[in-house]
Amino acid sequence: MDIGATQNEKSDIENVPVAPPVEEIDPVIEKRVRRKLDTHLIPLLSALYLLAFLDRSNIGNARIAGMEEDLHLSSAQYQWLLTIFYISYIVFGFLTIMWKVVPPHRWAAGCVLGWGLVSTVQAGTHSWGAMMALRFFMGATEIAFGPGVPYLLSFFYLRHELGLRAGLFLSAAPLANTFAGALAYGITSGSPALAKWRVLFLVEGLPTIVMAAVVWFLLPDSPEKARFLTEEEKAVARARGVMQAGAATRIGGVNWKEMLEGLTDLKGWILGLMYFSGNVAFSSLPVFLPTILNEMGFSSVNAQGLTAPPFFLSFLTVIGTCYVADRTQQRGITIAILTAIGGAGYVILATTKSVGARYFGVFLAAAGIFPAIGNVLPWVTNNQGSDTRRGTGVILLNLIGQCGPLLGTRLYPSSEKPFYVKGQSVCAGFMFLFCLLALLLRTLLVWENKKLDRKYGTVPQQKLAMQEETVRGEAKRLAAGSENYGPLFRYVL
Repeated sequence: MDIGATQNEKSDIENVPVAPPVEEIDPVIEKRVRRKLDTHLIPLLSALYLLAFLDRSNIGNARIAGMEEDLHLSSAQYQWLLTIFYISYIVFGFLTIMWKVVPPHRWAAGCVLGWGLVSTVQAGTHSWGAMMALRFFMGATEIAFGPGVPYLLSFFYLRHELGLRAGLFLSAAPLANTFAGALAYGITSGSPALAKWRVLFLVEGLPTIVMAAVVWFLLPDSPEKARFLTEEEKAVARARGVMQAGAATRIGGVNWKEMLEGLTDLKGWILGLMYFSGNVAFSSLPVFLPTILNEMGFSSVNAQGLTAPPFFLSFLTVIGTCYVADRTQQRGITIAILTAIGGAGYVILATTKSVGARYFGVFLAAAGIFPAIGNVLPWVTNNQGSDTRRGTGVILLNLIGQCGPLLGTRLYPSSEKPFYVKGQSVCAGFMFLFCLLALLLRTLLVWENKKLDRKYGTVPQQKLAMQEETVRGEAKRLAAGSENYGPLFRYVL
């Protein structure tokens, strides 16, 4: 899908707002800007998300490292520790829009410091009630950070560049689980002075506190404020901002009319249901996989280590599929294939008793669910044409989608061990529902694009008309940035 525009182009459609003048974008400098953003921004944000997911999901490793016995937790109480995290995720989901209101380096630093402190303090808890309170506050600080980062990336990248970058960021989730298994293996196989699960929380929580200071000084609020860009590169970054949103300045107020439009958009509700379906499995797999492997007959130590390979496979798959979806602009088909694979993995887990077959099912489940989630978030930002609409889309996604973990975290009670047939079956069903919703949304977007073609003419027709006007010396500027609901805007399928 061609969405580019230059300062000398314009559609002849009336009543479309005209974008402010922008400098001509030198493709060589633009490539340099993109490369610098990729090397300075993505690694920092990915490292933060890796720590966030590590701090969120290490409770599964802590459980089989002695926490359940030391705190005298019942199966129901452990499930509530997982559920309370997502209750605060829902309650504070509106905080995503704060990325646009508060300078991002301040907002991110506050969030990172918050969950880092909470994660570390977990090592000193001695009761279920104290752990419940900490898990609630951790959810509030993490929802304020993680789900909003793809929205933040839309301040720096164009629509067709977002998918891969969001995928690189989101791939930190399965990578964190890879490290969680390996790190937990290293800690729990030794003989530390403290209880092993307490050491686990300390080792994985303290680095997050340090990173709060790092993000305060290194995270730029916008491309034109990035210290690593030259003045020439900042000028190109400003021009890219106009192309993306019709304005160079992106941090500031919220357009309430656009927010209302975003909240009532049917496409946003379908995406929310997709996210809900995916989160049923996404929330349960990291925290219950050590237990599932333990019930397969592996020792607690070996179960920790065996979680790493499936998560590393899903890490590679997230990056690969987001790249392919960006290049082909076929995100719906990509998600449908991934969710079908993940659903097949859960069917194997629900119907077989062989250890080898079930471990293979874990690989399929992990390689399906994490990449599918990794492609849903950029699909939201791909298909909104203004910053407020993008932020609203992410808020709606989380308000609906984060209800999924309320179910997912309660699917594996101890009474259902060792095969947890009900939990695996429910996850399989939601993965296939995820698949059907992706195909439904893609069909709707095809219909919407045809409506835009009838209204404005196809994109090739508009390009040809602009070339003819140029020959006649009548060329006018393209209206309102092709990526900002202008005549060249088309939905990513």
